[in-house]
Amino acid sequence: MTAKYLVTGASGQLGQRVLHHLLATEAVPASDIIAASRKPEQLADLAAKGVQTRRVDFDDAASMQAAFADAQRVLIISTDTLDRPGHRLVQHRAAVAAAEKAGVQHLLYTSMPEPKNSPLLFAPDHEGTEAAIEASALPAWTILRNNWYFENVMMSAGPALASGHWYSAAGEGKVAHILRDDIARAIAAALVAAGSEKKVYTLTGSTSYTHREMASLISAAAGKEIAVIDVPVEGLVQGMVGAGLPEPVARVFASIDTMVGHGGLAHITGDFKALTGVEPQSFEAWVESQSGAFKSMVA
Repeated sequence: MTAKYLVTGASGQLGQRVLHHLLATEAVPASDIIAASRKPEQLADLAAKGVQTRRVDFDDAASMQAAFADAQRVLIISTDTLDRPGHRLVQHRAAVAAAEKAGVQHLLYTSMPEPKNSPLLFAPDHEGTEAAIEASALPAWTILRNNWYFENVMMSAGPALASGHWYSAAGEGKVAHILRDDIARAIAAALVAAGSEKKVYTLTGSTSYTHREMASLISAAAGKEIAVIDVPVEGLVQGMVGAGLPEPVARVFASIDTMVGHGGLAHITGDFKALTGVEPQSFEAWVESQSGAFKSMVA
């Protein structure tokens, strides 16, 4: 039986929410959906709802051919393989080739804002994947350039609330964060709307913030003042290494601040509303909703 929609990374946080919105928000029949994961045993709750589940591994071409068979619209959620530089691009190119071979009618891919010439160390993975999609014989595709999630702020907020200091190499650069669940809702809408077009959407929040502005809002919610301390990128790297991160991973994380400082995450678009018909949740509302979590991080 041909299924209309296939979602890779279905056991991950974003994949789970995309599937939720396909079923609940877009009212897609479960029988029209395939949830694919390296760990299909984790998809039992979806299978119980009537969703087809399949194993897919981007390092295993045979698994991709089997998983993509009969799927009309396939969402490739970018993998989390960041510990081996360049390997994620190899995985993504293999997935694009498998989709092409399987006769997929519309491919969707989760990318990042402004991947070309970005100082972010893993940006070439996204730039290269976009290039592979554009060069493919796929009849239609959608690239979803997702801004950073609100939830990513937690990685900075924990140490900042514990110490009272947020070390930043981003200067006055801003980020137009967006809720992960809002990203998932927009992706589900794009899957359902997908036709014969070739389009790029950049999904952002409605406002952008500097690290100082974020710290001020989080301080108010947590009841503890956070001082943003400007440091050079190398200082940021060494601080993370000192905290126990492997240096290659620390350099990847530090390059995020470099990208923010260059304005790579500041651009605001109306693409989320264009896809969903609603406004994204505000950063202020999210911070308020997380006040308990922030308070628990205070040393």
